[in-house]
Amino acid sequence: MVLDDVWAARVWSEIRNVFPTSNCTSRFVITSRKHEVSLLATRDCAIHLEPLQEHHSWLLFCNGAFWNTDDKECPVELQELARKFIAKCQGLPIAIACIGRLLSWKPPTPAEWEDVYRGLDTQLAKNMIPDAHMILKVSLEDLPYDLKNCFLHCALSPEDYVLKRRKTMRLWIAAGFIREKDESKTLEEVAEGYLAELVNRSLLQVVERNYAGRLKYCRMHDVIRLLALNKAKEECFGKVYNGSATGAFSVDGARRISVHGGNLEQLSRSGTTHLRELHVFERYIEVGLLKPILTSSKLLTMLDLQGTCIKMLPNEVFNLFNLRYLGLRDTKMESLPEAVERLQSLEVLDASKSKLTYLPSSVVKLNKLRYLYAWSVVASEEFEIGNLGGVKVPNGIQQLVGLRALQSVKATPEFLREVAALIELKTFGVCNVRSEQSADLSNAITRMSHLVHLEIAAAAENEVLQFEGLYLPPTLSSFGLAGQLEKTSIPQLFSSWSHLNSLTRLHLAFSNIDEQTFSFLHMLRGLRFLEVMKAFEGRRLDFCAGSFPKLRFLHIWGAAQLNQVRIEEGAIKTLAELWFTDCPELKFLPDGIEHLAALEKLILKDTSEELIKKLRQKRDSDECSEDVMKISHIRNVTVALSHNGFEERIW
Repeated sequence: MVLDDVWAARVWSEIRNVFPTSNCTSRFVITSRKHEVSLLATRDCAIHLEPLQEHHSWLLFCNGAFWNTDDKECPVELQELARKFIAKCQGLPIAIACIGRLLSWKPPTPAEWEDVYRGLDTQLAKNMIPDAHMILKVSLEDLPYDLKNCFLHCALSPEDYVLKRRKTMRLWIAAGFIREKDESKTLEEVAEGYLAELVNRSLLQVVERNYAGRLKYCRMHDVIRLLALNKAKEECFGKVYNGSATGAFSVDGARRISVHGGNLEQLSRSGTTHLRELHVFERYIEVGLLKPILTSSKLLTMLDLQGTCIKMLPNEVFNLFNLRYLGLRDTKMESLPEAVERLQSLEVLDASKSKLTYLPSSVVKLNKLRYLYAWSVVASEEFEIGNLGGVKVPNGIQQLVGLRALQSVKATPEFLREVAALIELKTFGVCNVRSEQSADLSNAITRMSHLVHLEIAAAAENEVLQFEGLYLPPTLSSFGLAGQLEKTSIPQLFSSWSHLNSLTRLHLAFSNIDEQTFSFLHMLRGLRFLEVMKAFEGRRLDFCAGSFPKLRFLHIWGAAQLNQVRIEEGAIKTLAELWFTDCPELKFLPDGIEHLAALEKLILKDTSEELIKKLRQKRDSDECSEDVMKISHIRNVTVALSHNGFEERIW
């Protein structure tokens, strides 16, 4: 029995009792677009369909477009256009079938197909491909109200735009789509649940997950996006403005505008009195044309200028008393005026990767501020963890008791004493920490019982941080520590991390670790990602059986004396990527690397020339050497030497 397009798991519980349960060889096949329904499958019987591969996409397209021909084959003169249509569908069967059927009604000529391709977006938006529209219509009708708003909000991004989990969640929260359902879940947890639900309903596609399996990037399929934009327009939810110089553009009561073109002239002439959100995705915009839009948009709650070349905010921004989200990430912004204190509704100030070096003193008066990001990217020769530079914050930061994120701040004695009051922080980044400030920083972090992401960077490579009294909360998931540690205190410090069962990502730099102290990290059994940067000073690196049972990524970088790596059978058994960078004494492959059955990628960069030369020669030799046999199961093996610009993927 086949139950097609099931929408609720309860369907099975309601009907299963009428079927025999013994001496029965029958099978039930259930199809659904919802992940929770797939959990009904017994054992490993759930099949999650991926987008069609090129060959199968081609067959499906031809069967639809040429259904009334004997051979159902595409003529040579139409094949290039056919591939363009298929590429547009990105492996989505319903889109391929619908577009193929649409073309089957047209004369099979290049000119006619070219006209269809040019007008494809318009036809989708106007529901001229009814089957595809019905698929989305049913999905939308099943969405709860708040989740539907979140979905339509994603559609305002450009075609093929990669949505980042954390930013998407912040946008939804600031837009008011996320509400606390009970005291057990924070707004962030509800938002992440919504994002997962849209993925489980196949309305968003996963682009990448992090090493803990958590969603990192996703996108909306082009065809679904076009249909969603039509729905957004119908409901006055939002519109896309492409900056075209021809044709009139009217906001028509739309509450959200997404700018995908640099010419703002038409938009600045439109009535934007009902506008709630303005998102700009064009890098080069004329600031002067922004002013009339901002002047008339008194109800604006969200202004996202991420990626634009804007250097200074127009004064009109500071009259937007309802503004809850101000996005200045990756801009040329060099300073914020004191007038920022007028934005008393502001919840998110994101100035990451900007040119800011300090924040105005009035920022501490933004009592509703929930997220404050203001780190910058510094030159690689400077010392910062991950090349991130911090900003100077004014005195009085302890007033912002509602902050959930503060990243990244230059340490001062005053700041380290005041930040201890921010006990609700989940993300905290601090740099330029000096040895004598270690105690104050330890005291502050110990009070932050909800921390999930923590980054600490010393003022210089030779700065010794003394963290004997540092207590990290069990909620910690990601931890970056850049700076020397007192050698005698490392065992005690690492031992104090034994309770960090949620820690999945660890980055250590300049930490003075040797063979003995590295072994204390083996207790971090939940780690998925481990990067050791200029932190290991020993000659031998051992991974004993059972160590790091969940590790997926391991990068040893800048181990100047490392000449031997030993991996016992049963150690790091889930490892997928192994990198050795700038380890000039490493002349042999890790002993036991053949035990790593899950290893997919091995990168050897600036190890000894002897090792790299040996692997290249053995690869080209007719004889199958022992070294080649050890790594023959690894799909991607790459060797590189920086000093001569050489890089080669062996296989």
